[in-house]
Amino acid sequence: MKTGLERFIESPGLRRPLHGARVALLAHPASVTRGLAHALDALAALPDVRLSAAFGPQHGLRGDKQDNMVESDDFTDPRLGIPVFSLYGPVRRPTDEMMQSFDVLLVDLQDLGCRIYTFITTLRYVLEAAARHGKAVWVLDRPNPAGRPVEGLRLRPGWESFVGAGPLPMRHGLTLGELGRWFVDWLGLRVDYRVIEMQGWQPEAAPGFGWPEGPWVNPSPNAASLNMARAYAGTVMLEGCTLSEGRGTTRPLELLGAPGLGAARLLADMREMAPDWLAGCLLRPCWFEPTFHKHQGQLCAGLQIHTEDPASYRHAAFRPWRLVALALKALRRQWPDAPLWRDFAYEYEHGRLAIDLINGSSLLREWVDDAQAACADLDALARADEAAWQQERAAYLLY
Repeated sequence: MKTGLERFIESPGLRRPLHGARVALLAHPASVTRGLAHALDALAALPDVRLSAAFGPQHGLRGDKQDNMVESDDFTDPRLGIPVFSLYGPVRRPTDEMMQSFDVLLVDLQDLGCRIYTFITTLRYVLEAAARHGKAVWVLDRPNPAGRPVEGLRLRPGWESFVGAGPLPMRHGLTLGELGRWFVDWLGLRVDYRVIEMQGWQPEAAPGFGWPEGPWVNPSPNAASLNMARAYAGTVMLEGCTLSEGRGTTRPLELLGAPGLGAARLLADMREMAPDWLAGCLLRPCWFEPTFHKHQGQLCAGLQIHTEDPASYRHAAFRPWRLVALALKALRRQWPDAPLWRDFAYEYEHGRLAIDLINGSSLLREWVDDAQAACADLDALARADEAAWQQERAAYLLY
């Protein structure tokens, strides 16, 4: 399999339309070739590409910023002498001045296939700015490591945020290049948009189901494995909860837990309430002690999600959003009066709960808190959204 970056590097014909143009790159640490050359270095080595600027998304071009709402500064690349603009600092949308630094923006970002991953929103913002300024945007496409499955509630009108770029379900099942095509249509943008497609991507092929054999480079500091990418559409909800999602451990966003949690009872309740929602993976009761973030220095009991074993992982059956929703519902049964929802500033949003921003509405939280609401109620809502999105996204599939 070849990524869009690799095809762009290998094919002078693909680069020919850029002759004489000033080219900028939006990238992060996972923007690499199979041989682990970074896109910025690989493009700088091409004699027919005139690099004029670079951009970094959340966590920075170098991926050095650990947590949410930790901003990156602009700087000058010490080797190339070009400006590197931060799209997660004082601004999250490119300014007019930034847009004057290039003619064509190449976007090479490794997505995780989840609506709340902010690189999706950054893509939307640069497309909107490009349409206003008459600039071109080319996405050098990459695999969606979560593959093609679709899951979760769609974002409701009025719930747009930096973790909610549009009415997508939690797991959208598109590549970044395909998402860009959907954004252009959905927003009605008049923009020169192109996708440099991958070659040989097989999202239905085992064992990777979208992720080819090869090295994993963290696209963000806590995206440490393919297992995390598969679980993320569920475990990211824990960012809006008082439960730990494993930040401060070596397995962030693969865990859930808290001090005093009864892991065995939690798992038993989940199996009683909706056994089908646990399918496709293995769940392991475990202990962990975060070195930073929620419950720092406290012993937590919880569960770890495992999708690594091809003998037990069933790609189509694994539904991480339902799995974690079920864990929250079962926990509410254990701790009916527990302060489950964190009330704090989340991705620059004030006055709205993080759990609602993450889910694109208050529906999930209200379902968890309603003692009379059954698993079938949430399932019916999600199935309707998933079916509608499956139909809508069909026009944008490239592979």
